[in-house]
Amino acid sequence: MVRDLRGSRMLITGASSGIGRSLAQQAARAGARVALTARSADKLDELVAQLTAEGADVTAIPADLTSDAERRRLLEVVTGRFDGLDVLVNNAGVASAGHFADGTEAVLRQVMEVNFFAPAELMRLALPALMRGRCPAVLNVASMCGRRGMPAWTEYSASKFALCGLTESLRAEFARFDVDVLLVVPGLTSSDLSRHMLRSEARMKIDFSRGMKVDDAARSILDALRRNRSETVLGSDARWMLLANRFFPRWVDYLIARRVRRLYAS
Repeated sequence: MVRDLRGSRMLITGASSGIGRSLAQQAARAGARVALTARSADKLDELVAQLTAEGADVTAIPADLTSDAERRRLLEVVTGRFDGLDVLVNNAGVASAGHFADGTEAVLRQVMEVNFFAPAELMRLALPALMRGRCPAVLNVASMCGRRGMPAWTEYSASKFALCGLTESLRAEFARFDVDVLLVVPGLTSSDLSRHMLRSEARMKIDFSRGMKVDDAARSILDALRRNRSETVLGSDARWMLLANRFFPRWVDYLIARRVRRLYAS
């Protein structure tokens, strides 16, 4: 199966920056009709103006996806504007870096609300519209941390593991409605995620600038959507880590634990 994005009615969350912004640009330029949502209304408006000037059919709906009322309003506006929905891309996310023992319940709950509960409830609400869509699909953007938990990224790993598990479960459940449920697992990406973390206290510093370019990640995500790939791992770092973890999990545990001990040896 090859999904044609021309004319496809698409909702992308977290569209104001990073991978979401690039996804919106590339999808619109591929002929999709795109609804963009994020909290930053000014950034969304700027992107809509840019794409509209290029002749794209795009609209912006600022929303707080952790609010049930906002999620319902968002879907009402999108389905009303496009007379339906074909593709839901759950891309919005937030991160926290620091050891779990030093964190707080509030941070854990906020990460779970944004990264898990918001996309979960958005999928539940969007299902009736998707069932009436053309080649309908849900595409969830998770993380390498959703397949291999990483120290200091505990809350983030937990939320992405939950999203991966939910995606696998819904893939089977939504099959009876002919709605495809796809998962993308990116590795390190040079996005602005690091500049918006709820806390940044980890001793092991990560150079996000060395990660995949967001345009490359977005291009691969849209390719996965077109080709209807159930799960796609992006980035050589993610592929190698997950391959090693699959066959040598105890060795990976040992190496990671050794690195943490060295960081805290003083």
